[in-house]
Amino acid sequence: MTDDVIKLGHGGGGLLSRQWIAQEIATRFGQSGPLREMDDGARLALSGANLVFATDSFVVSPLFFPGGDIGSLSVHGTVNDLAVCGAVPRWLSLALIIEEGFSTASLRRILDSLQAAAADCGVQVVTGDTKVVRKGQCDGMYINTAGIGEPLPGFALSPSRLQPGDAVLVSGSLGDHGMAILAARESLPKSDALQSDAAPVHRLVQAIVHLAPHVRFMRDPTRGGAAATLNEIVADQPVGIELVQGQLPFHRAAQSLAEMLGIDLLHVASEGRMLLVCAPEAADEILATWRRMPEGVGAACIGEVINAPGRVLLRTDFGGRRVVDVPMGELLPRIC
Repeated sequence: MTDDVIKLGHGGGGLLSRQWIAQEIATRFGQSGPLREMDDGARLALSGANLVFATDSFVVSPLFFPGGDIGSLSVHGTVNDLAVCGAVPRWLSLALIIEEGFSTASLRRILDSLQAAAADCGVQVVTGDTKVVRKGQCDGMYINTAGIGEPLPGFALSPSRLQPGDAVLVSGSLGDHGMAILAARESLPKSDALQSDAAPVHRLVQAIVHLAPHVRFMRDPTRGGAAATLNEIVADQPVGIELVQGQLPFHRAAQSLAEMLGIDLLHVASEGRMLLVCAPEAADEILATWRRMPEGVGAACIGEVINAPGRVLLRTDFGGRRVVDVPMGELLPRIC
């Protein structure tokens, strides 16, 4: 890093995050072993058993938002990281960092939400930790969850498997979570119409396990949004991705607010969506399967893999093309 201090943008999922991880994390821990893949979870083998391990920390502000709260979000975030690695989520750890003076009623509400989300996802909380810090040191509450999952058969997920002509799918509208958080935090217009998309995606993955050999790669577009995720997928690859503007699914309220604020929804986080790249012959069946499920009712094909090494492009409604860039830093801080 050229900077001598950490900035908010270093944790935002964009270019600063990528550079920081490459320079400070990968050079120390990613030279060999599972971390080298820089995936959402680590694929591990132990005494003949295969496991997937993932962890995430949650510092969202506000703690309660339309469509969810930090409790359910902490479950869904880790469950989704396991799911897009092709695993069935099984067990979670739960670590709470609570600020002195935090409301007991709010804590119970968050724990009840977390309990309900874990039950809905079929995961057990099996270990954890609690720390209390002085007032003013953690903005209410932070949560860390780590998860272990069992790999589903047939998935061989890697960006290196992408081929020109592959279809790029998304399970629903993009950017709803980030815009709902922003609207709730700032009491912006149209906030009543905005709901976070925070939800689990593991059932979407399990529903298409029979098509696993046709699936090249999966990822959930959290910090940095779809733009950061897609750029990460094709980075250093001999192919690129072209999106079609008219096929991008955006919720009307989120799009209106984003246009008013000059925000590109492709840069805005989702917390209950997944991006998937598959062989073109499997795309229609995957979409049909997803659209029959509550989690995938808005699923769409948004583009394809093309011969444009390492680039993500957008074909506009006017017939032109523009580069879909990676956000530099933190577009919307504290969204997860």
